[in-house]
Amino acid sequence: MNPQQIAYEILKAFEKHFRLYSRITRDAQVYFEQAQWQKSQAAVKQRISIYESALADVVSILYHKFEPRNQDDAFWRTLKLQFINILADHPQYELAETFYNSVIGRLFTHSKIDDDFIFLLPSRCYLPGQMRDKVANRFEGHANIAVTMSEIFASYQLNIELARRDDDVRNIVTFFATQFEPSQFQQPYQVEMLKPVFYRNKGAYLIGRISGSQGSMPFVVALMLDNNKQLYVDAILTSRRDLSVLFGFARSYFLVDSQYPAEIVSFLQELMPNKKHFELYTSIGFYKHGKTVFYRNFIQHLEQSDDQFEAAPGIPGLVMEVFHLPSYGVVFKIIKDEFPESKKITRERVIECYRLVKMHDRVGRMADTHEFANFQMPLNRISPALLEELQSLCKKSIEIQGDTLLIKHLYIERKMTPLNLYLQQEDDPQRVESAIQDLGFCIKEIAAARIFPGDMLHKNFGITRHGRVIFYDYDEICYMHERQFRDLPSSDDPYALDCLSVGPEDVFPQQFEHFIVGKREHKALLKKHHPELMQPAYWRQLQNSVGQGEIKEVLPYPPQRRFQHIS
Repeated sequence: MNPQQIAYEILKAFEKHFRLYSRITRDAQVYFEQAQWQKSQAAVKQRISIYESALADVVSILYHKFEPRNQDDAFWRTLKLQFINILADHPQYELAETFYNSVIGRLFTHSKIDDDFIFLLPSRCYLPGQMRDKVANRFEGHANIAVTMSEIFASYQLNIELARRDDDVRNIVTFFATQFEPSQFQQPYQVEMLKPVFYRNKGAYLIGRISGSQGSMPFVVALMLDNNKQLYVDAILTSRRDLSVLFGFARSYFLVDSQYPAEIVSFLQELMPNKKHFELYTSIGFYKHGKTVFYRNFIQHLEQSDDQFEAAPGIPGLVMEVFHLPSYGVVFKIIKDEFPESKKITRERVIECYRLVKMHDRVGRMADTHEFANFQMPLNRISPALLEELQSLCKKSIEIQGDTLLIKHLYIERKMTPLNLYLQQEDDPQRVESAIQDLGFCIKEIAAARIFPGDMLHKNFGITRHGRVIFYDYDEICYMHERQFRDLPSSDDPYALDCLSVGPEDVFPQQFEHFIVGKREHKALLKKHHPELMQPAYWRQLQNSVGQGEIKEVLPYPPQRRFQHIS
């Protein structure tokens, strides 16, 4: 095969994958309209899995048709140029480039990380707006907001209609009347709405913005089904903060039909300028391309900074070595070579746990991770203390190649303030209480998603800039059905606990208060807001409900945003 033929073979494989990906995504509308929540969650997992299948298929084909290892560097440079040529005007060119990178990476076990051979940099610079008419509808705003809303709703091709449209429109009109000055909607304004609906869990979201002489603001319509499967408007979101939480890094990926992903991401980035492009690509399901864009952003940041990588703040973990670049917003995690005896797990089990979280509904409470092979860092940016740590604890996972530190297996995760440090440093009693209360909600919501967190020490949780508590240590997680929640003996005999027979699956919730948080006042706050966390009956009841397939809705916005709280 010559380079042109191989380029076409790779593109053909990408397009086959993207068609399947899009077909799975489009089914989300049916799942939502028919309240088939388990199928919706399965679709998210399936989209993650099919990438590896598509990659394995094309790599196998290429190995059978030519000998990759026998080709010189000129061959691979020509192949990349041929691939660029056939990508002209391709609507998903950036995703195709990432797929190409994956193929070359698989052929060479990620040893050709060079822009001559792969798309370390994009082949073109995307100019936002050039495909805007393909992804968004524009509406001229009316002084009567109800008229504008009716036009917006009519533009979406849903198979079910709003059951109480007049009530929903009235709620929206009331919302704007109470939140904004009437004069804002008396003068000319426009509404832009993305054409595809964003589906996730039990919600569907119409996403756009309102623009006028006083600027623009996000405009999100949150749709839900009631118990009778009737469609209604649950909330309107107009703040960047709410939109940022909706697209948060601790949530499952949206199911959204993105035929022009670069334009959709550009539109979203205009609504959320604090979100990076790699975060937005990831949030709409293109997590592989999110990794590509992250790496480009990372390289650019290294060129514009001079600080050194160092151990991350907080208590060192027993399983992971965690470090960061102080000027950059992620942490880097490497599995240690050996674990203490208290950790009854293997390296393979740790990888399984992180994979489980990647595939599962994270309900806004478990941080997403990106996994990398053969990740390169400049050696002169690694602090001496960190390098010594890595060589001591992670020797099997690192290799020094000249002026580069090669990390054979790495996870990255969004940087947060460890909760134990936050509670030590925060002197506002109300904020401390709010964090403890949210810690309890975090544990409950993870458990309601069928996941038992395992090691619930507060050092394993972080707090975001929005004040949300997020879990980020996964080496002891398991499904709820894999644990047995038991009562402690009620005997007054001081030796009763010593004689208690305890199996590896046994958990005693009455002991939780002794290790989730340390300080007495923090324990009191946790028991005040969440006493049931220490009650075995609560855990058994929750275990039973999730075991029967019940999927609890965890809202991605504050309850007070819901219209039932406004009207």
